[in-house]
Amino acid sequence: MTKEQDIKNAVEVLRRGGVILYPTDTVWGIGCDATNAEAVKRVYEIKQRDDSKALICLVDSDARLQRYVRNVPDVAWQLIDSLKDADSKPTTLILDGAINLAPNLIAEDGSIGMRITQEPFSQELCFRFQKALVSTSANISGEPAAQNYCDIDPRIVEAVDYVCWSRRQEHKPHQPSSIIRLKENGEVSIIRK
Repeated sequence: MTKEQDIKNAVEVLRRGGVILYPTDTVWGIGCDATNAEAVKRVYEIKQRDDSKALICLVDSDARLQRYVRNVPDVAWQLIDSLKDADSKPTTLILDGAINLAPNLIAEDGSIGMRITQEPFSQELCFRFQKALVSTSANISGEPAAQNYCDIDPRIVEAVDYVCWSRRQEHKPHQPSSIIRLKENGEVSIIRK
């Protein structure tokens, strides 16, 4: 299957409110339409995760990020620009003022974790879908993240509506993203290096 067909299939499932398994700029992810509360609820169920623990979203561009955060602070744009280097570790920013997302995706304090992906497959998937995509590690809550497709628990594979074909054969180390919390007042804290 071509990458284009794989992305087309995944987007069709996402538009119907389905849940997918896909390779990201970090580990393999469970994804769904970040604006669809029912789909988000299913992701929590598949992961067996308490819905008070926030999930993050992937987007393909600065412009898309601005659709989901009321006021992106200047320090966030400086950080985003510094991360566009191909050698930069993927970094998730937790930002205040989440908007236009499923309510059960937004943390109690109104924040959301967002990452602009630079990895070709997930970036193209986000671009074609034209919305933020939930991206949470493809594992049962409390178990190790699936670095490669072969590491994913069969229960997760069976629970989703579509499993992407791209990068399934890969066997190399992948790590979760760094996480940085940026408050509207410019306060910065590192949650995970």
